[in-house]
Amino acid sequence: MPRISAAQRRQDFVRAAVEVIATHGIDGATTRRIAEQANANLAMVHYCYDSKEDLFADVYEFVVGKFRDLTAAVDPQATVEQTAHKMLHDTMEYYVESPSFAVSALELITWARRQHGSRGIELFDKALEGVRSTLRAAAGERPIDDETIDAIASAIAFVADGFAVSWITYGDRALATKQMEVADSLLDSWLIARLGATNQRAPKRRRTAASR
Repeated sequence: MPRISAAQRRQDFVRAAVEVIATHGIDGATTRRIAEQANANLAMVHYCYDSKEDLFADVYEFVVGKFRDLTAAVDPQATVEQTAHKMLHDTMEYYVESPSFAVSALELITWARRQHGSRGIELFDKALEGVRSTLRAAAGERPIDDETIDAIASAIAFVADGFAVSWITYGDRALATKQMEVADSLLDSWLIARLGATNQRAPKRRRTAASR
């Protein structure tokens, strides 16, 4: 049987921690539960990490990296409006596909804000900066000022976070599909008001994960 590297084990523990946090919350995310979720022994957790704080630091990086991946996966030829819609859609779909991630991300931000002050803000800021960077790239030479880019990024975050709370609360896929449509319309109206009637929505997407 091939030996599993420490790096692979750390990835396993991070993913396991996301599941445990979603089920038991931060306070209930003990190293023992995380080890059990990862099908590993407790000693291996302590071999890979000096403390639970170190493990949670990797969980933070995983969450930020996932948001970065979601915001980067856009068509380089898309307009700002299309890019904004795709980032919103991709984020909502990922929340539906991975409800544990949605719960854990919100848990981590609120917990870090209570316990470590700026750490929770830092996580949220990193996620927003990925959105801003992608929007700036989509704007190209189009004259869109930084304030407007910041506002669009915030609008995407507000709508996505509101959707996440509803999805976590009800867990109803049919309702989630309807709410995705509402969220898309809200963003569309906001973009038209902010950028003008030249708004172009993203092309019709495949059926969402929520509707499958």
